[in-house]
Amino acid sequence: MNNDEIIKIIKRKAVQIFNEEDLDKKLKSGKKLIIKLGADPSRPDLHIGHTVVLRVLKQFQDMGHEVVFVVGDFTGMIGDPSGKSKTRPSLTFEQTRKSAETYLEQATKILDKNKTRIEFNSTWLSKMTFEDVIKLASKYTVARIMERDDFKNRFENNLPLSMHELLYPLMQGYDSVALHADIEIGGTDQTFNLLVGRELQKDYDQESQVVMTFPLLVGLDGKEKMSKSLDNYIGITDSAFDKFKKVMTIPDDVLKQYFDLTTDLSTDEIDKIMSGDIREAHMLYAKELIKMYNDENEFEEAKNQYLNVAKGGIPDDIETQKIEENEINICDLLIKTGFASSKGEARRMIAGKGVKIDGNIVLDANEIIKIENGIILQFGKNKFKKVCKK
Repeated sequence: MNNDEIIKIIKRKAVQIFNEEDLDKKLKSGKKLIIKLGADPSRPDLHIGHTVVLRVLKQFQDMGHEVVFVVGDFTGMIGDPSGKSKTRPSLTFEQTRKSAETYLEQATKILDKNKTRIEFNSTWLSKMTFEDVIKLASKYTVARIMERDDFKNRFENNLPLSMHELLYPLMQGYDSVALHADIEIGGTDQTFNLLVGRELQKDYDQESQVVMTFPLLVGLDGKEKMSKSLDNYIGITDSAFDKFKKVMTIPDDVLKQYFDLTTDLSTDEIDKIMSGDIREAHMLYAKELIKMYNDENEFEEAKNQYLNVAKGGIPDDIETQKIEENEINICDLLIKTGFASSKGEARRMIAGKGVKIDGNIVLDANEIIKIENGIILQFGKNKFKKVCKK
């Protein structure tokens, strides 16, 4: 693709651009632009929802622009309050740096490591004096900071809102000043913070960056945004089989969004796939993911393994968990293995006839399971665990 085609795809994926006229002007300037993405290293495990913006960065790299990956090791000690209903616990500087290493290792599965400039915002933020912080705070009014929905809601509902959280958007915005960023990209949940950077650059006599926001990928539940904490995610480092089986659970009505946001397929290609058999469309999406993050040669094996499990077979590489007990109540076993979070949930799983021991459906929530030489615990078609005695 030429640069005009790449930009057309990027614009198609974007939710908002502040503003498109400025973007076109910068792109036509012939200048090597600084494209910035800020990363909060408090959650280092990346899922394909994170790749939406990472793939946009890669496209800018392919156009010859400089990508700056800003690791918020200093701001990570505050924790991004975006969308949070309570103050996040603080992390130590060492914790943020350790998480950043894992984050970068995964991010460079998409970005060209040799063409990616890595910056830690502690480089400039840790050197700021209290006088510098006061000057920075003077650039923004309380009224403007309180325009942020999450801050406003917490204040109006008498929920704790600490002073240091109000400084977070200013600190993130100052990153753009320190880097002289031309374009900053992020998810729609980051819109306010990104626009603060755009405004601050004016105050520091810089040309304002263009802000581009992109959709938050919906999770495997088809409702909430993809999140590891909600267990509705596909991890970048997941095995080919895990990717395949998770893809097959994506609700039909959101599969097109997955294609649009996480692959480089053209609109015509995606429309053609989606107009065919929906199960085959899921498999083609799984093939794209495995090709991008694993090895395309692993696709057929993952597919065959999945189809075997779907017919009642057991995967070859299931996790083993050892427990102390010789005998254990089935509900307690489901909780201990992480299949259920409570006895109530365990009973509902059993009542729905979704729990099996060695291929046999468990019907009684009071059943005692003998571990002895080990058993295969199964829930639904895709969750398996081998349980043995310690």
